[in-house]
Amino acid sequence: MTTYRELFGIGEFRVLFVVRLFAMTGVVLSGLALGTVMFHETGSPLLTAASLFGGPLVQLVTARYLLASSDLMRPRTAMIVMASISTTTATLQMLPGLSWWMRFLILAGGYVAMAATSGTVLALLSDIVPKDAFVLARATMNITVGGMQIIGNGVGAVLLAVMSPSWLFAVAATVGLCSGLTSRYGLADRPARAAGKVVERSRRVNRELLTSPVLKPLYLMMWVPNGLVVGCEALFIPYATDDAGYLLAAGAVGMLLGDIVVGRFVPEALRDRLILPLRALLAVPFLVFPLAPPVPFAAVLVGLSAVGFAASLPLQERLVRNTREDVRGQAFGLSTTGLMAGQATGAVLAGGIAEVFPGDRPVGWTMATMAVLSLLVSGVLRQGLRRSGQRDAHV
Repeated sequence: MTTYRELFGIGEFRVLFVVRLFAMTGVVLSGLALGTVMFHETGSPLLTAASLFGGPLVQLVTARYLLASSDLMRPRTAMIVMASISTTTATLQMLPGLSWWMRFLILAGGYVAMAATSGTVLALLSDIVPKDAFVLARATMNITVGGMQIIGNGVGAVLLAVMSPSWLFAVAATVGLCSGLTSRYGLADRPARAAGKVVERSRRVNRELLTSPVLKPLYLMMWVPNGLVVGCEALFIPYATDDAGYLLAAGAVGMLLGDIVVGRFVPEALRDRLILPLRALLAVPFLVFPLAPPVPFAAVLVGLSAVGFAASLPLQERLVRNTREDVRGQAFGLSTTGLMAGQATGAVLAGGIAEVFPGDRPVGWTMATMAVLSLLVSGVLRQGLRRSGQRDAHV
């Protein structure tokens, strides 16, 4: 089994790790700042949830036409483009006097660009590390995400107590610039994986992937149960107001723990068997929220739930095993786009339900409703998921 020492002995992996570190810092700080601004200016759980997770719906629409760019663009170029867009959107959010719909337009512009490059990082990761090290490498990248969510949300919550959200946008823009420079000077300039017309190839390969009887249940298991639980997380600001950063940080701690344990210490055969138990763990803690637990206890529940996100590791391992190399960038891009779109859909759905839920504690009851739906979907997909564990699809 590959060790962390062996993994970080690969020079380009170290660079990619740092790039991801910068990128996630920007994402976390921008998201916390935008959600805070939106809730303070509108008081709407729906608009707040949409500002946090609604952007991927734009990415979902445009991915149909642009996703093949993950294979058609040179990987280093694609990563520089992503960093430039991140810096630009964070800078624009600092402009004074923006209305809520103008902020959404800026958010949407960034996700249009992301639709073209969303599979680049994972496809490049599969090139950089040996095949048997992919799960540990992916888990380590997830640790970057979890670590920066912990630090970013915790520090962001403290900073918001003493300064305006514009300062968080400024930091996000700065680290976006650092991400682009690190990509430019630290990564090799690899050729594109494939050639062709972007729109035609995007539509054709998407159709192949989504109609595969092996990959379709795999994608749905990645997207839907996860997205419904993220709908619960989208309500953290209405639930805890200025203490929401601590709930977000607790979720990152749980995600970090799950990725370390499952990615480093659990063998492949057992990882596969843990997919459904981890999906159940993701949802069950939110069944307690109608009781309105105080923030410290709620943080424990959120952290426990987030361990279940580690199910993505064996699911992505199956995706690598069941796709051809020349479509792998688009396969991962579709995975990422669908995942984010599922999260956005869950967030908007949860925000809408919370707006109209009758009685006391509408936010807590909405969280429980989303958790029940997540459990039901996981159960329905159980049979179809077995196909991706039995044979190669070679899509």
